[in-house]
Amino acid sequence: MAHRIITQVVITGSRVLGRAFLEAYKQATASHKYAQQAAKNPGTATNFASSGLTLDEACKILNVAPPKCGKVDMEDVMARFKKLFDMNEPKNGGSFYLQSKILRARERIEMEVREAERSAEREKEITEGWKPKIYKDR
Repeated sequence: MAHRIITQVVITGSRVLGRAFLEAYKQATASHKYAQQAAKNPGTATNFASSGLTLDEACKILNVAPPKCGKVDMEDVMARFKKLFDMNEPKNGGSFYLQSKILRARERIEMEVREAERSAEREKEITEGWKPKIYKDR
């Protein structure tokens, strides 16, 4: 009788482990395919940043207009961020999840503005030419 119970436990345990390994393998292959696609198309990887938010989602979360030509009123973004961040303080009964989404939305908008400033600076340098800063005292 004991050998039957032990056999059933071993078989059931091996089934559970087999299914777990199969699911882990499926997830690993899916993430590998995603990483390959991101490597082939580098522009799509920056659309989601590290947090998984698109620029449109970030603007909707903070209720601000999307940046036009990389320009946005950062004072307005920061004011909305501070208000929403403070409203969702977990100590005051708010949600940590919402607070983190608000933070990621602000970071995403800042990243977009920073990238636009860099590209504008690069374009300006290309059109005007590179002018190194020369110090006269040296």
